Order: sequence, then structure tokens, then C-alpha cells
Amino acid sequence: MEAVLTQAFNGLVYSSVLFLLAAGLSLIFGLMNVVNIAHGSFYMLGAFFGLGVVALTGNFWLAVLIAPIIVAAIGVAVETGFIRPLYRRHHLDQVLLTFGFTLVFYDLVETFGGMQIYTLATPGILAGSIHILGNVIPVYHLFLVALGFGVGGSLWWFIDRSRIGAMVRAGVDDSNMAAGVGINVGLLFTSIFAVGAALAGLAGVAAGPELGIYAGMDVEILIPAFIVIVIGGTGSLRGAFGGSLIVGEADTFGKAYLPEMAMFLIYILMIAVLLTRPDGLFGRAKAT
Repeated sequence: MEAVLTQAFNGLVYSSVLFLLAAGLSLIFGLMNVVNIAHGSFYMLGAFFGLGVVALTGNFWLAVLIAPIIVAAIGVAVETGFIRPLYRRHHLDQVLLTFGFTLVFYDLVETFGGMQIYTLATPGILAGSIHILGNVIPVYHLFLVALGFGVGGSLWWFIDRSRIGAMVRAGVDDSNMAAGVGINVGLLFTSIFAVGAALAGLAGVAAGPELGIYAGMDVEILIPAFIVIVIGGTGSLRGAFGGSLIVGEADTFGKAYLPEMAMFLIYILMIAVLLTRPDGLFGRAKAT
């Protein structure tokens, strides 16, 4: 029983990292209708920028603050300079463009960071472990879970309860009407993209002490993140949260008890959801 509880909590930790990444992906894909294959690259860049900040300052919390801001700035440059002209184009054009960016970012990381595997040191205040129900739980794992829930609650309030969130929903539902009442839809979409990129960068820094930092980490995390969106439903924070829990737990238990079929198990769950609820567990069918 203790082993099961340990794996369940490990799954919750991985789910929290997945949610940080999938929440930004859900905002960009679900609200803006942009397929951003380079979203995993923002995760990788956030991790490496965080590594650089820690190397220069020795302060993990400064890395948590600065790295997402740098990644958000890169996201703004990518959105305004390259993706914006493709908003009314086919998704395939967006896929090809953002896939090209994944190659560019990978080459940059490989050039300046090499192929070594790095790790961020756990900050002193989060070092150590505590005992819960007879299980030894690292304090940093508790921090990751709290971070996931905190970001999720903040995003829910921002999108569903704030005035800016109402403007975002209006711009998504009818951009022409929103522009007609004075909403700067272009600035709004750029801000959404920046927030999504920042969340990916935050996920990269937060995962650094646990999952390591290396060139290629973007591809490894992007596929599970997309599966989260498919299972949960595009444009839904509840979907990103629920899908992250499902994929995180399935992946953790699969690697622990069925290591040869861990990834296959996640694909089976995705197929089952698509067959029963094509728009995802929390997604809404779009009018045609």
C-alpha cells in the first residue's frame, strides 16, 4: 500500500509539471487556434536560462522569476514576427513554421550548452523530506504540487473572473466584434502567447532539479503535453488540469509496473477519450 501511495504522489508531482506546460499550450492552441510545436522549446529554453541565472547569481528564486520573463520575450518576438501573419492560414503552415523553430532552438542550445545533462540544485529551504502516512516525501515535491495548484487557481481567476479575462474570451469568440468595441485584439493575442511561453519557461525551471536539463528535453515533454490537451479538451484550463492528472498518474504507474507499455498505456487512454468524447473530457464542441 505504501508503494502505491508513493507512486500516486510521484504521479501528482509529474502532473504538476505537465500542467504548467499544458496550461500554456491550452491557452495558445485553444484560445488562439495556433498549433505551436515550438512550445516544448520554450520549456527547454526556460530550463537553460534558469540554469544560467543560477550559475551567475546562485539564486534559484531569481531564476524562477527571470527565466520565464526571458522566454516570454522570445515568445512575443516569435508571435509578432512570424506567427501573426499565419493566423488565417492553414494549421499545416503553423506546424511547419513552429517545427522549424524547434530545430533552431535545439541547435542553439546544443551549441551553447553542449550535450551534457545538467541539474539545478534544490534550494536550501526546499531541501530535505518529511513523513506523510509512513511515506518519505521530498519537500521539493510538495513545492511542485503547490506550484501547480497555485498557477491553476490563478489562471482560472484571471480567465473567468477578471476584466482582462473577459476581454480575452470576447476576442476569442468574435475578434471582429471585439475590435469594434475598442479591444486591441492583436495585443491581447500577443499577451496570451507571452503568458503561455512564460508558463512553459516556468515549467522548465521548476522541473530542473527533478527531471534534469539537456538538449532534447523539449521533444520528450511535448508529446505528453499534447496528449494532455487532447484528453482534457482544447482551450479548457479544467481540461489541462484533469488531463495532466490522468496522463501523469498513468505514466508514473505505467513506468513502475508496466515499463514496456508505459507510453502505450497513455496512447490507449487518449484513443479511448477520442472515441467517446472527441472534444476531450472538458472540451466544448465548436459550432460549424
